[in-house]
Amino acid sequence: MTPLLFLPGMMCDARLFAPQIAALSAQRMVSCAALTTHDTMEALAAEVLALAPARFALAGLSMGGILAMEVLRQAPERVAGLALLDTNPLAEREEVQAARGPQIDAVKAGHLGDLMQELMIPNYLATPDPTHPISALCLEMALALGPEVFVRQSRALRDRRDQCETLKSYDGPTLILCGDKDRLCPVSRHELMHDLMPQSRLMILRDCGHLPTLEFPEETTAALSRWLEDL
Repeated sequence: MTPLLFLPGMMCDARLFAPQIAALSAQRMVSCAALTTHDTMEALAAEVLALAPARFALAGLSMGGILAMEVLRQAPERVAGLALLDTNPLAEREEVQAARGPQIDAVKAGHLGDLMQELMIPNYLATPDPTHPISALCLEMALALGPEVFVRQSRALRDRRDQCETLKSYDGPTLILCGDKDRLCPVSRHELMHDLMPQSRLMILRDCGHLPTLEFPEETTAALSRWLEDL
C-alpha cells in the first residue's frame, strides 16, 4: 500500500486529521508532518521530502495544501497522488500580505491566543461559534505550537509562489475538496485547480467551512478513500 502523508493547516497539528488517521491507518502507513521549523515553503518542502517515504500519497489542507504544491513542484516523481483540501494555488494577495506584519507583531507581543480567537478561528467553521469543540481544539493546537511557529508560518505563506504551472504539469490521481462556506479559500479557487487538472475529482461539501476533516469527517474520509483507491 502506498504510504499517505498529511500536511496540516496553519497552527494545526495531526489532530486536524484525527478522524482520517484513525480510519485509514488500518490499511496503510499514515503520517502527518510538522510544519514548524522553517519560514519558507521551499525549505519546508525540502524537509518534508527528506523525511518522507520514497513515494507517497500527499494530502494537505489550507497551508498544508499550499505546501503540498511546493512538494509537488520539487519532486513530482515522488507524489503518487495528490489531495488538496480547502487551499489556494495562487500567491498571496497584497492586502493579505500587508496584514501579516501587524499580526506577527501582535503575536510577538504575547497575544497569540487573542489573535487566534478574534481573527483566525471565527473563519474556520461554516458558522462562527467560539463555543464549538472544533474552535476549542483549534485554539489548543495553536497554543501548543506557540508564537515562533506562527511567525515562521506567516512568513512562509506571505512569500509563497504561484503554483498554477505546477498543477498543470501533474497528471496523477487528484482529489480537490472544499466546503461551500469556506471564507478563507473559496470554491472559486478549487474550481480553478480543477480546471488546471482535468484528471482531478472536485468535491464540494454543503454547509461546510474551512475544516472538512473535522466538520464532516465521515464524508471527507470517504472521499479520501476513493482517491486512494485510484492510486
